[in-house]
Amino acid sequence: MSAQFGCWHLDGKPVEDTEIARVSAGIAPYGPDGIQSYGQNNLRILYALFETQDECSHGLQPFVSSSGAVLTFDGRLDNREDLSRELRGLRAKALADVQIVGAEFDTWGTDCLGKLVGDWALSVWMPQAASLLLAKDTIGTRPLFYFSDRGKVLWSSQLGPLLQSADRTFELHEEYIAGCLSFFPATHLTPYRNVHSVPPSSYVILGTSKPAVHEYWQFDPAKRIRYCTDNEYEEHFRAVFASSVKRRLRSKYPVLAELSGGMDSTSIVCMADTLLRNGLGGTPRLDTISYYNDSEPNWNERPYVAKVEEKRGRIGCHINVGSSPKLPWVYNRESFAPIPGSAGNPALRSDFASYVANQGIRVVLSGIGGDEVLGGVPNHVPELADLLATADLRRFLQQLTQWALAKRKPVFHLAMDTVKSFLPRDLGGIEKVKRPVAWLEAAFVSKHRHALQGYDKRLTLFGTLPSFQDNVQTLEAVRRQLACSPAPSSPPYEKCYPYLDRDLLEFLFAVPRDQIVRASQRRSLMRRALATIVPAEILSRRRKAFVVRSPVITIIAEWPALMQTAAHMASDSFGIVHTLRFVQALREAREGRPISLARMMRTLDLENWLRHVQEFGVLRAPNGRPFAEPPVDIGTTEATGSMRA
Repeated sequence: MSAQFGCWHLDGKPVEDTEIARVSAGIAPYGPDGIQSYGQNNLRILYALFETQDECSHGLQPFVSSSGAVLTFDGRLDNREDLSRELRGLRAKALADVQIVGAEFDTWGTDCLGKLVGDWALSVWMPQAASLLLAKDTIGTRPLFYFSDRGKVLWSSQLGPLLQSADRTFELHEEYIAGCLSFFPATHLTPYRNVHSVPPSSYVILGTSKPAVHEYWQFDPAKRIRYCTDNEYEEHFRAVFASSVKRRLRSKYPVLAELSGGMDSTSIVCMADTLLRNGLGGTPRLDTISYYNDSEPNWNERPYVAKVEEKRGRIGCHINVGSSPKLPWVYNRESFAPIPGSAGNPALRSDFASYVANQGIRVVLSGIGGDEVLGGVPNHVPELADLLATADLRRFLQQLTQWALAKRKPVFHLAMDTVKSFLPRDLGGIEKVKRPVAWLEAAFVSKHRHALQGYDKRLTLFGTLPSFQDNVQTLEAVRRQLACSPAPSSPPYEKCYPYLDRDLLEFLFAVPRDQIVRASQRRSLMRRALATIVPAEILSRRRKAFVVRSPVITIIAEWPALMQTAAHMASDSFGIVHTLRFVQALREAREGRPISLARMMRTLDLENWLRHVQEFGVLRAPNGRPFAEPPVDIGTTEATGSMRA
């Protein structure tokens, strides 16, 4: 994805060339096709171009519209032809996406934002109003951050250059950290106080007054799609899914698809192959990349990957992840990682990067979102809750019985699950997976309980259908996951998510819940609709198992290093982790007792990251104090010294 950056001094102070040169070096890896700029005395805007589509070559950015507005547009516009017809006289094929967006903005102002279908992040400097607009698409697939303080406004698609230009240290944003340790942070947050992320489906106005955030579009709860037969739903699904995949094949470079052997990734690959065979794809070639781990007895994806490769007549790239360490990886001291979770597996990252660079890949397709929006986890509550909310008691009892037989659970238990989904947390109870882990400090848990529980909301009986409420909450969780994913730069590439296409989601949110998933068949609509496209072995396979064996083995093997880490925890100094309780949890994991290994790994990653950012001088120590030593001995002679990340 292309990179954008802007600096605006509200007090009229000129923007220094040395500052712009430093920022240019910071964003250059994200835009290998050249950096362009727009400048006034107290304003500079940079755009580092990363071409994927033919239309990109038709226009330069920053782009000045006919009204004088200055735009930078990082993204892909999927409804170019529709917008061009609406504007009359514009020929879409002769225009870059940013030119169409500029004409839309000149005509409709902020009302145009809801019309822009695609994956994008947009900035608009409006000199006449002396204000700045920042906006993101409805899902939030592209990063865009901003900072406003001391008469200075900064915005950037990359956090590192923005933090550097702010020329100050920042306090740790504890709510963001709480999200990192549970179900991902809220989409408007960053790890740094006073540095914000533009939320999905929203725009922010910045200027001399306080920044104002406005939501410009929502999914319509009143939209309903009802057909007489299953075949009609299946045909409609195939059409919108094919459209979603086709949009993301719009590249003049080879496209790479992640292929795990599961239903989500396989469906994308098989649909893309179908489109390309029929001459409907824009890319010259579709490659696949798969990961395997023969050391894990519960992870046996290779036969399923082979079945897909046999169908398409091509072997993809295979990367062995079994030989890599399973503990969170140390952050590179040579380059700044602005967010937790961005260290990554060095061996895996190197193999992947080499393949992408050598093959000239610029777009990567991901199956993220498929499990969540297409019934990957059979959940009886949304359907039964709809029947309760609409007082359809006869059908409620009928479906309740079917779900009870399918799940082999008592009818009473499933009925109570449905009723509890409407009750306040104090009455309905908290799912075990959403309860804060024992090693977090009590004050931290009390202050950030909502974030630690995944911003959980209860269903309501009145208003929109409960299944629609559940869909929106599920999508919000996926949005949070995307918002804290770092943008790749070595080499750069765009990551695209066919299951998060706006038109596809509108369709899925509007059909009856029992089309998506049924008591007798999870992913019912997907299985039926793609029966002639996806190999039967994939459609009929059982849900993939979670890999939980290797982290425990690694905890045992790396015990001395873990005790070194625990001897002097930065997260303890920030009042996040209680060292003794964390060490106790490590012991329990080593002994094979049930512990949330995923959150334990996230805690260790947070520890490494806190030490990393402290070395770069970006993060302010808690209360201005250095990291504190553990209050008491942690109970082992191995736990001495300190480990620098």
